[in-house]
Amino acid sequence: MPDRFLAHLPVGEPPVPFEGGIPGWEIFPFDGDLHIKTLEPAVVPEPPRNGEQGADDCSMCRDPLRHAIWSDDRWILRHAGDASAIPAVVLLSPRAHHDFDDLPADLGAELFPLMQRVERAILGLGGVARVHISKVGDGARHLHWWFTGRPEGLLQLRGSCLMLWDDILPKQPESQWRAALREVAATLAADGGVVH
Repeated sequence: MPDRFLAHLPVGEPPVPFEGGIPGWEIFPFDGDLHIKTLEPAVVPEPPRNGEQGADDCSMCRDPLRHAIWSDDRWILRHAGDASAIPAVVLLSPRAHHDFDDLPADLGAELFPLMQRVERAILGLGGVARVHISKVGDGARHLHWWFTGRPEGLLQLRGSCLMLWDDILPKQPESQWRAALREVAATLAADGGVVH
């Protein structure tokens, strides 16, 4: 019952100024006065996500190779659509329409080694200190893991704010961005699959 998780929240009330937390972290990309938005009431039931009704309703299934940089017969690695500010932002997903909760065991067994391959390929670009891996899932009911490469030496970009920094920093030149994606794809293809 979702109400038990909502009862303590100040829905619809003016926000209370906050102290500490993420805005005080050295990695937080904003400075100065911030204003918290008023928390809106819960929407239950939630609107359906992309792909909620199945593969016919899923944009990743309808156009599986859109933004693909590498694939094999069971997995696809895509870029997010536009050049990134950070060295790499790519998404790994199964070809078949599955989310994490219904991923068949055989695909699950392949997932971790493949995630390691993707991470190694991004680190292999050079100039990448860490690769962040995340699964959010609010945008689509088709499993997709985000891989984001943090530039070496930019300690301010460490941690959970990396994607915020990617949104606000200048994007790489398109030629450099595409070259990095080709490099990642070629590294993966050396162990199987094809470059797109």
